[in-house]
Amino acid sequence: MCPALSQTVLAPWPVATDLSAVGIRVNTIAPGLIDTPIYGEGEGSEAFKAKLGESVLFPHRLGSPDELASMVVELVTNSYMNAEVVRVDGGIRVPPK
Repeated sequence: MCPALSQTVLAPWPVATDLSAVGIRVNTIAPGLIDTPIYGEGEGSEAFKAKLGESVLFPHRLGSPDELASMVVELVTNSYMNAEVVRVDGGIRVPPK
């Protein structure tokens, strides 16, 4: 596991523990492949995104910004959710190199 990813996964618990004293909840979202403008536009871009989407468990496509935003809203509005890392990635797992 890369150091940045491990920090993302491990960080919510100690931070949530510290901030719970003042009533602050801490959650982390680990997004998968989200369809954003970084992939470009046009036929080549669509083919590239389709190829990336094949590796997603289900559905076989990139996620939409609205799907990611939906999880943000859930984490903000669900007052019992705390100290968690939520994967929004369609079940994709990147194989080791």
